[in-house]
Amino acid sequence: TVTIELKNGTHVQGTITAVDMSMNTHLKKVKMTVKNREPTSLDTLSLRGNNIRMYILPDSLPLDTLLIDDLPKPKAQKRKAESDLRGRGRGGRGGRGGRGGRGARGGRH
Repeated sequence: TVTIELKNGTHVQGTITAVDMSMNTHLKKVKMTVKNREPTSLDTLSLRGNNIRMYILPDSLPLDTLLIDDLPKPKAQKRKAESDLRGRGRGGRGGRGGRGGRGARGGRH
């Protein structure tokens, strides 16, 4: 069970079921306390990531053991020698020539 404080002062306590890349957080068995109001119980709740101020983790969580990176590191592939890269296309940046991306005007700026 974690406590999440939102930017508007609301506290949400519950069990995290999922977190996505935008930090949207999905919880179950939720107790939500809106600032200066009585707590409300909910089965599930989804919080938009940009509304979250902080996660308050329980003291009983053994972070020192959970945060150890025990996965083997992938071996770096050897880079090709510079001479192997010669003769591949024209120039180094690719694309269709010219300067800039979308909206670049031809001629002087």
